[in-house]
Amino acid sequence: MINQSNQEVFNQIAESWYQVRHWSRFTRELSELALRWQKGKLLNIGCAHGPDFLPFKRGFNLYGIDFSIKMLEMAQKYAAKFDLQANLAIADAVHLPFADAAFDWAIAIAAYHHIEGHDQRRQAFQELKRVLKPGGEAFITVWNRWQPGFWLKGKDVQVPWKSKGKILHRYHYLYTYHELRSELRKADFEVLRMFPERAYRYPVKCFSRNICAVVKVSELTS
Repeated sequence: MINQSNQEVFNQIAESWYQVRHWSRFTRELSELALRWQKGKLLNIGCAHGPDFLPFKRGFNLYGIDFSIKMLEMAQKYAAKFDLQANLAIADAVHLPFADAAFDWAIAIAAYHHIEGHDQRRQAFQELKRVLKPGGEAFITVWNRWQPGFWLKGKDVQVPWKSKGKILHRYHYLYTYHELRSELRKADFEVLRMFPERAYRYPVKCFSRNICAVVKVSELTS
């Protein structure tokens, strides 16, 4: 079920988000994946206004979902600006409106940490696996529990965003590396890699702002 309060917050901040987050924070990571994946049908879960599509502009059949209708309006604007062809739909990561094994690849940038409730997050990972083909891969990012600034807080936090003179709060669930790996394995993914964002320059990865994961659906066996 969609978190109505978080949905409404993102509807209200969509226009300012488009201006401030105009480029993907993960362009380097996504560009490397685009070179490796090369082509295919790709799903962007929690696509927001669409900057994470850009590295996949050529060679990929693009689909995107978001629970915010205003974010999708910004995504249409962004797609027109950058000549992107993307199939967009309002939908919830916990209940993906696609057939089993519909996609070759998927990306989910800062999406799962906005889902409130352990069972909901677990179902969202299971839904991701369901819509990927055998051998398909996904790139996932979430916020890290142990990033500086959250050490004295719990795992469930409200993060402020200023828009049109108002302070709005977005729900985040903060993962640890161990917990994210465990949840992905419980969803029956093979975890290929877990790593900090490329912009993180410190030697101890457990303090990075983001946790990145590349996961794979097992191939069919005879």
